[in-house]
Amino acid sequence: MRFEVREYPVDPDDLSAESVAEKVGLPPDQVFKTLVARGDRNGVVLAVVPGNALLDLKALASATGDRKSETVPLAEVQPLTGYIRGGVTALACKKSYPVWVDETAILFDVIAISAGLRGMQVLIAPSDYLRAVSGRYAAIAMGK
Repeated sequence: MRFEVREYPVDPDDLSAESVAEKVGLPPDQVFKTLVARGDRNGVVLAVVPGNALLDLKALASATGDRKSETVPLAEVQPLTGYIRGGVTALACKKSYPVWVDETAILFDVIAISAGLRGMQVLIAPSDYLRAVSGRYAAIAMGK
């Protein structure tokens, strides 16, 4: 499994994936953000979507077998994952949650995902990332 770590300067007032993409030199649809969601039947999941997209909660619920899903409140993100906003990653969460990656990841040789700290991204082949996090692909993103 090959990967590259890229560091970038952090602007605490702009943690957007679009800003991160510019700083690491990749288009926003190649820089994936990890969101924490909760389904009404199956609990907490991590949803990984392109930086220039929104999480489609109905599509996520359909993929996970839930009737509905919602993102968890920001106050719950760190207790659930061990990471702060802007640094959430499925690579080494506090607990192993199901990981759903938007299927557009397969369009790229390499995607960028958080390395677990603000200011650090891991560039990795989508297939290697999926294997590392025991993830699954699904169409879970929608345009902004």
